[in-house]
Amino acid sequence: MTKINHIDAWLAEEAEALQHLNAGPGPGVASSEQVAGKSGMELMQAMLRGDIPYAAIAHTLDFLVIGIGDGTATFQGTPMPRHFNPMGTVHGGWFATLLDSALGCAIHTKMPAGRGYTTAELSVNIVRALTPKVQRVRAIGRVIHCGRQLATADAQLIGPDGTLYAHATTTCLVFEMKPQSGT
Repeated sequence: MTKINHIDAWLAEEAEALQHLNAGPGPGVASSEQVAGKSGMELMQAMLRGDIPYAAIAHTLDFLVIGIGDGTATFQGTPMPRHFNPMGTVHGGWFATLLDSALGCAIHTKMPAGRGYTTAELSVNIVRALTPKVQRVRAIGRVIHCGRQLATADAQLIGPDGTLYAHATTTCLVFEMKPQSGT
């Protein structure tokens, strides 16, 4: 069975996402005014449009958000030699950060205005080494459960030909956000 390689479509989606992200304020932290009264989905949509900053870690580690949906988030990353461990393959922390971003943002899409979350547990299973020979990978996160106090999600890290490189799960604590005082 021949695997279909989606790299051209992935690169086109990446270029479109970068156009929006780069037209906005760039990496940083959204202000309390930008966040106030918005659901997690509204905030993710605003970030994708370039209306609010995106996470600086994405710029630092060469990945970006490609798409979001109700209970889903897709991030795309570029494995680079600067992400290597001493053995010459991509460091497990890069896998974990990319997967954690997809997991957390999937949960973020389910948050009503005034609710937040934080990772309580993250479990990552790396099933295949990753090198820059793989041009891009995608972390696709989806919510399994989102309740008043806990949310769970799972994610897969795949290559453009569908090869699985890692999978992960998370449990997040859900809580009421305290209003921020102006700074």
